[in-house]
Amino acid sequence: MVNLTINGKAITVEENTTIMEAAAQNGIPIPKLCYLKDINEIAACRVCVVELEGKEKLITSCNNVAEEGMVIYTNSPKVRKSRRTTVELILSQHDSNCVSCARSGNCSLQKVANDLNILDIPFKMEPERQQWDKTFPLIRDSSKCIKCMRCVQICEKVQGLGIWDLEGTGSWTTVNVAGHKSIREADCTLCGQCITHCPVGALRERDDTESVWDAIADQEKIVVAQVAPAVRVAWGEELGLEPEDAGIGKILDALKRMGVDYAFDTTFSADLTIMEEGSEFLQRFTAGELRQRPMFTSCCPGWVRFVKTQFPHMIQQLSTAKSPQQMFGAVMKSYFAKKLGVSPEQIYTVSVMPCVAKKGEREMALFYEEYAGHDIDAVITTRELVKMIRSAHISPDTLTEIESDRPMQQGSGAGVIFGVTGGVMEAALRTAYYLLKKENPPIDAFRAVRSPAFGANEGVAEADFTIDNMTIKTAVVSGLGNTRALLEKIERGEAHYDFVEVMACPGGCSGGGGQPIHDGTELAFDRGQNLYALDEKEKIRFSHENQDVAQMYEEFLDKPLSHKAHLLLHTEHVIS
Repeated sequence: MVNLTINGKAITVEENTTIMEAAAQNGIPIPKLCYLKDINEIAACRVCVVELEGKEKLITSCNNVAEEGMVIYTNSPKVRKSRRTTVELILSQHDSNCVSCARSGNCSLQKVANDLNILDIPFKMEPERQQWDKTFPLIRDSSKCIKCMRCVQICEKVQGLGIWDLEGTGSWTTVNVAGHKSIREADCTLCGQCITHCPVGALRERDDTESVWDAIADQEKIVVAQVAPAVRVAWGEELGLEPEDAGIGKILDALKRMGVDYAFDTTFSADLTIMEEGSEFLQRFTAGELRQRPMFTSCCPGWVRFVKTQFPHMIQQLSTAKSPQQMFGAVMKSYFAKKLGVSPEQIYTVSVMPCVAKKGEREMALFYEEYAGHDIDAVITTRELVKMIRSAHISPDTLTEIESDRPMQQGSGAGVIFGVTGGVMEAALRTAYYLLKKENPPIDAFRAVRSPAFGANEGVAEADFTIDNMTIKTAVVSGLGNTRALLEKIERGEAHYDFVEVMACPGGCSGGGGQPIHDGTELAFDRGQNLYALDEKEKIRFSHENQDVAQMYEEFLDKPLSHKAHLLLHTEHVIS
């Protein structure tokens, strides 16, 4: 243990604790902009400086360790003057039009500047402005970048892609796409982790809310929305709602109040995905197609983009099943359109997703009978949903729990856990067991693939299950850096699996790039645990017991893997 004094308070902390951590443990916050624990500890922003008694120069608290006998001042006149000048210099190269910024009210730089009472910038304003393709799902505004390096580090150290890098020298050093490429030329997977870890508004998703408002205003359009499982455990965070008061029914109510004609829960099509993907796995497994390499899940578009650029020779191992988002869009423009007696062109499909990559996935083409277009017309993130609720002046405390519309109303607990890493695998195994044995497994039979198992083995949860004398070797992985390591092990023959679930974002969709941002706090695990709790409360826990899915097969699709199912619910993975 180490004894030191911070702001006149005698404290004791463990050895190797940084000054910033020591202060935080004792209720003394030190402002910061660039710091991310274990990821970005480079002291680039100099906002976290403190005064060490006996030392003339100020020191950074994020990467200096507390030592015995230190006397530290975190807000002395010297510290305050230095910190204020540093932030003023940062602001001189920052577009400070906060009212038109996506992060206004949730910006670390804005908060630090306000706390320091900075009302005027004494330096010449010279924000940098680079060209950017505003049609791409991920938007970078160079005039807001503070060169903190977080995006560079999170992409390199966690996701293993290195999309961002520094360029230029001196005061004109800046961040840009690595290798002097455009963002479309880069191997960006649209995981959005750079967005959720940016402390300011330099990175954001392309805003598609106005397109949705236009569709709602169009009298010729029937607007049909779906809400992904992971959205329900995050949307209330920005609206002051407790998790137990922020159910899926209230989101559906909000969408209806905005003017959406029909609102559905994507757990329905998650169950539909399991029927198709689970059946496909058993077919490929029993046919001996997986002896060399496993079948990979295909519901995460960030992962699909990753494998196409980094391991293109493995794309044939992907399940051909579309994601729940795309499946829902396909049946909305076929099955549901026929139920309504309208043409697919009249249906405008909107997805509310925790993901930025879903905006890219919506470009997937749909050809059905005489219709040629897309499964999904617009994707909005959880953050964009909250913006729309606020824009519609809907008071969250007036929302009520309403049911999803029919006929695609029912969803199972298995569909709910699609939003957490390991959930797709567990849902698939529950139904695979039933398809093989014609009876349900014990409900906790496949808990070994759940996310609490993560951390011990490079982000991979491995488990073998024996069903009807068949041993199925499974693995679950989240985070693209972990995924790369796993695929390289498979390629070297050091590991063999039959079925692998991959989620691009650490923790799965609950930690997706479109979720609410809480700077410096990771909530993916907590949100995931809430999804498991919701699964336990569901009346139906198995995808194959979804009666609305069964009815759709009976009336329209015939059976899993039928010709019509392949036409609407499956795709051929190609490198574009």
